[in-house]
Amino acid sequence: MNRQLQGLEDLEGTYPFDLRLSVQALRINRFFWELRRAENRQAFLDNALQAMQGAKLSEHEQALILNRDWIGLVRYGVNFFVLEKLARVLRLSNLEVYAAMRGETLEAFLQTRRVPDAR
Repeated sequence: MNRQLQGLEDLEGTYPFDLRLSVQALRINRFFWELRRAENRQAFLDNALQAMQGAKLSEHEQALILNRDWIGLVRYGVNFFVLEKLARVLRLSNLEVYAAMRGETLEAFLQTRRVPDAR
């Protein structure tokens, strides 16, 4: 691990992103990036498993996606900006994803914000 990142893994809620994770998650990040194309979005919605297998995602990567394990995806090395592409395909807002990352319902999550009635 990069010396500048040593000890970060001990900080709760901190998920260092380094070259190792970048390489590990390259296929899944590319898969999400390609969801910007309508035909890829539709293929995913029609048959997610087939689309993921076609992209040569590992069983672990497929499970992260199928289980909507948002925080697991971040820990695995998925870039948040491409993770948003998956959320949009699934018609989820950022707030819904943030709530899921915390293991909360959207309503419970909103109560922790300064604008609890925001959507």
